[in-house]
Amino acid sequence: MKYSIRTMTENDYEEVFSLWKSIHGFAMRSLDDSKEGILKFIKRNPNTSVVATVDGKIVGSILAGHDGRHGSFYHVCVHENYRNHGIGKAMVTAAMIRLKEEGINKIQLVAFSGNELGNHFWHAEGWREREDFNTYDFVLNDENIIKFNS
Repeated sequence: MKYSIRTMTENDYEEVFSLWKSIHGFAMRSLDDSKEGILKFIKRNPNTSVVATVDGKIVGSILAGHDGRHGSFYHVCVHENYRNHGIGKAMVTAAMIRLKEEGINKIQLVAFSGNELGNHFWHAEGWREREDFNTYDFVLNDENIIKFNS
């Protein structure tokens, strides 16, 4: 199967979002994964996110960015009809190279516990599952900030 990997652009949002919706067990957040949220991410990290295409159709994506210290991968996926052809590995490699070119030397990602396929992929590729820390989320909105401060 012939595929290509290229930088994700603002114009890819609708097709990438459609891909995300087709992935079973994929978790998205309405604010962060809205068009506005993704375009803000791409603008902040213009060269690091990638898509995989086959015959001009987007079949895979990785949102990749960094904070100056650590890189992060979000929404790593390949459409189920295009898996097991090396597309995921090629996208990860392309995103890693782009982050390394920006001076980043460590990448983190979140794979949900129930994502057996994703967790198997990361383990098989030599990524280390961290068990020495907890991850916490806090939704930044006025109500939560006021509640936190009271």
